[in-house]
Amino acid sequence: MYFMGPNTFSEPWHLPHTPAEQITEIVYEDAFNRFVDEINTLAAYQWWEGSIYSILCILAYPLAWSWQQWRRRKKLQRLREFVRSEYDHSCLRSCRSRALYEGLKVTATPDLMLGYLDFFLGGDEKRPDLPPRLRQRFPMSLIFGGDGSYMAPFSLHSDSVLTSLMSQAVQPWIWHRLVAGLNAQLRLVRRGNLKATFLPVLNWLETHADPALGVNGVRVDLAWFQATALGYCQLGLVVYTVEGEPVTAELDGSPRIKIEQHSPVQDMLADAQLSRSRIKDALMRKRITGGILDSTTLRALKDRRDFLYPFSLILHNSKPVGHQDLVGLVISILLLADFSLVLLTFLQLYSYSMADVLLVLFVLPLAILSPFPAGINALFSHGPRRSAGLARVYALWNITSLVKCSGCGFDMRIRTL
Repeated sequence: MYFMGPNTFSEPWHLPHTPAEQITEIVYEDAFNRFVDEINTLAAYQWWEGSIYSILCILAYPLAWSWQQWRRRKKLQRLREFVRSEYDHSCLRSCRSRALYEGLKVTATPDLMLGYLDFFLGGDEKRPDLPPRLRQRFPMSLIFGGDGSYMAPFSLHSDSVLTSLMSQAVQPWIWHRLVAGLNAQLRLVRRGNLKATFLPVLNWLETHADPALGVNGVRVDLAWFQATALGYCQLGLVVYTVEGEPVTAELDGSPRIKIEQHSPVQDMLADAQLSRSRIKDALMRKRITGGILDSTTLRALKDRRDFLYPFSLILHNSKPVGHQDLVGLVISILLLADFSLVLLTFLQLYSYSMADVLLVLFVLPLAILSPFPAGINALFSHGPRRSAGLARVYALWNITSLVKCSGCGFDMRIRTL
């Protein structure tokens, strides 16, 4: 069950009070509503957290980003502690889950923008239809993490639970390759230009994902979900089965369902179109708020832009690309330039007066000093995922440093004149 909202200070995470159809058989609705109230109260941010973020956005945007990620991390940790040790799990029907404080787990994507609540059966339900097979759960929604910005690009996070679940219908190696290929395409999607940058993703799903999954009778479509009161909607995939005549096959020694292969391509296209037309009714029946996105409906997708959109556009165009050695060389050159810039700037400011030095250190906080240690941290970090995140922080400091230096140079020019 996914949290709604992007986990920001203005729109924190929150859960809907109406339980999804998939969990109505394992929870008590009244107790679940009380649990949602407690979760939503804990997930909300205090007013001073958003105020500090707004101030830091004006003074030093990289510090604002670090502050937001730190508060998000603290919020996720607080929710996990509440669900794991403080909540009595009274909303679950399973006596074993209530007694052992098991059955609920709060998880989030690495960018901390998408959170979800996993429900686990206690084993004492004594019902033959629980847990349902994967194909009985279709259509199933998989929401992307991130928001399409430079610091948090869209991505599909496939943890061990989702991978184990999808292995009931798709071979694990096919699913891993699909997730890796999809994330490579999603990195090119940027907020502010969703209508144009999502078209290659749609084409990739049609030409690469659906043919690989169609052999197993599964299809994925791009979709939007859970529009909030402030207009924020989450994007992701809808996984469902393709209509056809099933035959039995074997996957790792266990029986599964497979679509009978037809030689005419028109039959496969007709089945896909029929399934796509029925998916909308299934979405409404399962109370999954959202809709399918294709080349036609994508034009009606509302793209949110804020006052930092020009800044994000500049950062996107300055994103380092290429081999790792080339990126390391560029970062090393920038580090030397940053270090030289710091020394020369302080010497020049000191030649004017000590007040200018204090102005840079206190009024323009860390804008000139921080790129050098941030670049060192990114250069000597281990792991491509951690290096990519630190490189984005380093790019933020570089842009901020250039803006601050331009402001200082303009102030010196005015004084000279």
